[in-house]
Amino acid sequence: MKEFNKPDVKASRYRPEVSTILDKEFFDNFKKNHPKYKDLDNKMLRQIIKRFNQVLYQKVIDTRDGVQLPEQIGWIFIGTCQRSKKDNIDFAKSNKYGVRVTNNNWETDGKLAKIFFTNYAPKHKMKNREFWKFVACREFKRTVAKTYPENWNMYVQVLPKAKIDKVYNSAIYKDYINKSNKKKLESYNEFDI
Repeated sequence: MKEFNKPDVKASRYRPEVSTILDKEFFDNFKKNHPKYKDLDNKMLRQIIKRFNQVLYQKVIDTRDGVQLPEQIGWIFIGTCQRSKKDNIDFAKSNKYGVRVTNNNWETDGKLAKIFFTNYAPKHKMKNREFWKFVACREFKRTVAKTYPENWNMYVQVLPKAKIDKVYNSAIYKDYINKSNKKKLESYNEFDI
């Protein structure tokens, strides 16, 4: 057992500058581009956006293949990955016991959930797609962490160092083949020549 050095809680911290898109300028531009929504106040628009995001991430969690984003921006799905080679330290328990305690994810056989975003899967390729990035909100991450151990076998298995678009496309293809085979078996009649 290794000793755990407690972090200095009073030490200075680096805090990156946080910016948001949902500011006054965004809402003014939205109302200018869509005049039929000019009567909605900014608080209501903010609630609509938040509710849409909640529905979207809940659908991603419930669906094995994930969800295609509107306007074919890309796909979001949850993948099952092997844990990393480094120790996954549980800082709360380590702080409590004074010894390094690791989290081995026993309830998921050592597997981890990762939220993947890819814009290589859609039919129509976008210009400069390599510059797009997806960062999940805190609510989405916490909901995935809570629900993943209950049904971790359902999600797509992603190998380390594998191209995400190929993994995703092969998973969809396998699922399509399985569904078509089930349909053929249901309509199969051995006496029909």
